[in-house]
Amino acid sequence: MLRVLLKEESGFVVSTELVLIATVLVLGLIVGLSEIQHAVVAELNDISDATGNINQSYWYTGFSREKQGTQGVSAYTRGSSELDQTDDCDDNQCDIACDVPVDERSKNL
Repeated sequence: MLRVLLKEESGFVVSTELVLIATVLVLGLIVGLSEIQHAVVAELNDISDATGNINQSYWYTGFSREKQGTQGVSAYTRGSSELDQTDDCDDNQCDIACDVPVDERSKNL
């Protein structure tokens, strides 16, 4: 019985092949998921750039109605306007804010 067990190698070869195939599949899966992550981040960056480029400025004029027969205004509305300014991180313009270098001093001061 021990001789038969030692000569039988079919289970060993199958398990080795499965471990090798599983290892290759897991490595491929990790690389594939990493590429998907980079692609999603790039697309989200494109969407944020497009949103940052939207110009939200607007303006409209007011109007008024004069009274008939007399001097004066019977009704009016005022106009309004808003000018869209560039935000801090529009179009990937974010910079790291660094302080001015400061000399090191002794700990006794």
